[in-house]
Amino acid sequence: MLSPSEIKKLTQEEKEKKASEENSAHHKPSLLTKLRNYFFGGMLVTAPIGLTFWLAWEIIIFIDDWVRPYIPQKWNPETYLPFALPGLGLFFIFVTLTLIGFLTAGIVGKTLLRISERLLDQMPVIRTVYGAVKQIIETIFQNHSNAFREVVLFQYPRPGSWALGFYTGDSNRLIKDISQDESINIFLPTTPNPTSGFLLFVPRKETRMLTMSVEEGIKMVVSGGIVTPEYQAPDEEQEKLIEQPTISDAKTDKSDKDVESQKAAS
Repeated sequence: MLSPSEIKKLTQEEKEKKASEENSAHHKPSLLTKLRNYFFGGMLVTAPIGLTFWLAWEIIIFIDDWVRPYIPQKWNPETYLPFALPGLGLFFIFVTLTLIGFLTAGIVGKTLLRISERLLDQMPVIRTVYGAVKQIIETIFQNHSNAFREVVLFQYPRPGSWALGFYTGDSNRLIKDISQDESINIFLPTTPNPTSGFLLFVPRKETRMLTMSVEEGIKMVVSGGIVTPEYQAPDEEQEKLIEQPTISDAKTDKSDKDVESQKAAS
């Protein structure tokens, strides 16, 4: 025989169990809710892949339509086939660039290249454009170049407001002499189009080198800050850079020194 207290306890447990079952049944998602969640889950998985393939396909078609008219018919496989070949333009561009690189690697090719550059140097406007484009491409493709390999943080457009930029190299001697400081070149991209932006010459001591990669920095700029990289603890070299004074710190130190000098003079 159960005592009245035990019976009461069992009755209370049964009531709680029944209430829990009713509560779980009440909050159980409906079939429509499940279908909606599955749909958005599938969209999150397939949308990036689909957009990537679509963009790649559009680029291939654009290049094919641009290159195909310049391919001689006797060398064009589509002349002998009843269907088009996607990627034919990319293939011919690859073959053409490889042949040009092979020819310019020899003595004859280097001689012709020097003659062509001398002719371009005689043209006022073209030589400026050619020289700038050549220097940019050589800088990007040089293995020992530090261009666009570091992400920096600096105060812009006013103290206390920080901007994300890319370190592209050290400033030349003329800029350093004018600024009276060790300045570096920083490319400040615009959002969401990072191909446009501003070139700024900022003192090195007023910048912060970040541990994120250039790819992560570009993603952050394109997404407007929505996509942010995971935090990485800085190494010893980065910690030294972080400890450097900022613009506001430098102004504060200067004002403190002025106050001390005024007190000493009085």
